[in-house]
Amino acid sequence: MMFSRIFQKVFKGVSTKKVSVSDKGNTENKSNITSTRIGDLGEYKINIQLDQLPKNSKYLSDILINNPNAKSGYSQIDHVIFTPYAIFVIETKNYAGTIYGDRNRGQWSVNGKFPMMNPFRQNYGHIQAIKTVLELNDEILFVSMVSFTKRCTFKVNEEIRKIQSNDLIVYDTELSEFILRKINVLKLQNPEPLFSIEELQELYNKLNVTNITDSQIRESHVEKLREKGSKEIVKSGSIQSTCKTCGKAVSEKVSTYCLSHEDQFKGYTYCFEHQKIHK
Repeated sequence: MMFSRIFQKVFKGVSTKKVSVSDKGNTENKSNITSTRIGDLGEYKINIQLDQLPKNSKYLSDILINNPNAKSGYSQIDHVIFTPYAIFVIETKNYAGTIYGDRNRGQWSVNGKFPMMNPFRQNYGHIQAIKTVLELNDEILFVSMVSFTKRCTFKVNEEIRKIQSNDLIVYDTELSEFILRKINVLKLQNPEPLFSIEELQELYNKLNVTNITDSQIRESHVEKLREKGSKEIVKSGSIQSTCKTCGKAVSEKVSTYCLSHEDQFKGYTYCFEHQKIHK
């Protein structure tokens, strides 16, 4: 009930643009910095969850940093949370349907039909890019979290729902709960924190400075992913399928047909006209 009242109060008086940077105790950043990415209700739910974290934590949202190993040359990271005991990297998904996946498999699916990249592998690339930017070694603990809306149902292996794991899949409404529980577990395992308050601030500042805010670069990043035929379903409330050749939207039936004939279409979707080319 308390969360519901807080959410209604915040959402009522806020615009539809997502806050991209938050420093616990520094509200000026929240009002001055906005994002060109998705500014929907789900993102506000995430930010409200993160605002409930302890005051000694800091977070950044919608970060774009250089990553020469990525298809576009960049990594776009939804949320990075700095805490004294670990750095949490969060990938948010706005799908609707049943999510089928296994931690060790490269490909997951929505409703058993539509393929998506294993989000933990996607997040692994994000974490490696963050390590490079922040010049951190492998001894620093990163916790990879993937957050889905409650419009989803999980059909995944149980270990990634257990708090002992450093790879966690959660619903958006339980994000702060899982982070707090994980921090408590880490405190019991290692009472001495990894970072002091000063070190956290330094890491926060360093990543914030490297965040690319130029709208043209961000648009180019998204376009390059599309041009290279990224198989991941776009972040939206519904599944969108387009022809890899011409970009024309296709029906679910056409997409299913193409994806079920992988030997012929190599895992991509084509409109009826461009299917002929591959026959």
